[in-house]
Amino acid sequence: MPAWRNISLWMDQLDEPLTPRPALERDLDLDVAIIGAGYTGLWTAYYLKRLEPGLKIAVFEAQIAGFGASGRNGGWLMGNLLGEDRLLAPLPVEQRRASYELLHDIPDEVANVIEREGIDCDYRKGGVLYCAARYPEQHASLRQYLAHLHDQGLGEADYRWLTPEQLAGQLRVANAYGAIQAAHCATIQPAKLVRGLARAVERLGVALYENSPVTHWQSGSLQTPRAAVRSRWIVPAVEGYSVTLAPLGRYQLPVQSLLVATEPLPQSTWDEIGLSQGQAFSEGSRQVTYGQRTLDDRLVFGARGGYQFAGKLRHDFNLSEDEVQLRRYLFGELFPQLKNVRITHAWGGNLGMSRQFHPHMLCDRRKGIALAGGYGGEGVGASNLGGRTLAELILQRDSPLVRQPWVLPEGGLERLRAWEPEPCRWLGYNAIIQSFVHEDQTLANPATAPWRRRMASRIAGFMEGFMH
Repeated sequence: MPAWRNISLWMDQLDEPLTPRPALERDLDLDVAIIGAGYTGLWTAYYLKRLEPGLKIAVFEAQIAGFGASGRNGGWLMGNLLGEDRLLAPLPVEQRRASYELLHDIPDEVANVIEREGIDCDYRKGGVLYCAARYPEQHASLRQYLAHLHDQGLGEADYRWLTPEQLAGQLRVANAYGAIQAAHCATIQPAKLVRGLARAVERLGVALYENSPVTHWQSGSLQTPRAAVRSRWIVPAVEGYSVTLAPLGRYQLPVQSLLVATEPLPQSTWDEIGLSQGQAFSEGSRQVTYGQRTLDDRLVFGARGGYQFAGKLRHDFNLSEDEVQLRRYLFGELFPQLKNVRITHAWGGNLGMSRQFHPHMLCDRRKGIALAGGYGGEGVGASNLGGRTLAELILQRDSPLVRQPWVLPEGGLERLRAWEPEPCRWLGYNAIIQSFVHEDQTLANPATAPWRRRMASRIAGFMEGFMH
């Protein structure tokens, strides 16, 4: 049996057997066939069954529920979408505000479900602290971003500035210049959520087949190694694994994010650091850092990973010493008292990035295909919205969910923007990432001349513009 518990800290912590459910052994006729037992697939099944209990629904998983990003992420349940500002900016003020409220309600919606279904996933809604730290340029960029959010119509109850003194009341990081406090975020134990959700959909009557990889799919049918399935609707819910299901790989790029977890830290250390209310935290560099204090008092900390040529999946997440040490360096800069702490777990996962750098929720009624993805690392919350939205689209229900700018209610994959061919993708991605690394190294050195600091930030900002 594969070492499922080695997938991540989260899977290792599960107090349940990880024996796979039976594989599909016989042909099926269904109303909805869902590929992938991660958050998107399970949320879609959950809301479909809640709305239409008579539907015949099955989920087909190549490994076990939670094997992918749903069991590996940083545990941020955010009321946000990647690229939401660009999507919502053209809308009238009231419509824009309503869309933001729909997004901000995501953590509360998940809280309602886990209470109803009895899912214990260490849910704590403490918001998130986007800290300006390590170098002063982070202060200017975060203040500029906060002004932009307020210009969008969001208020102090949504996003507010904390002075260094106010920040220290919640989180004490070295060289802090302040922080944006965002209200609409909870921290969770992600594997507990995805495994609990799998049990919840089974109780509703959804069939879940594990060790059942889909080897081929098309409108109206799919194939597993031992059986064929016919279905009115096919829902590919594979996110970073889209490259395994042609032609989805043209529209979803798998990139990796990598994390580490420390040993449980003593209360005296947490008294120095803070994070007593379940807050998530990040710092304001382009390294895309993220962290949380777990319920058993570990620090989980992640940062941007990489992209493999030709969009190949990364299967080996035994992190290299350099990969571990980069994350140790970054959290050690924020918390010097942790520089020599023992790291017990190091892992990563594949996530999906769309070419438009924002999620999509698509329904092709003519072909019977519905899909959601492109979450870009913010899928813990976005997948809940995606599942709810796909359920409404499939059942032809009119609601605010289906009238959002990220929803494509008609048409097929051709409505998505395809990624450029190689080597353009690999060269472009690495050029952008190297500009971010150069900026961070330049700004983190206090001896760097001002003109070099300005130049590094301008280059990184210019390169970031290609991600829109």
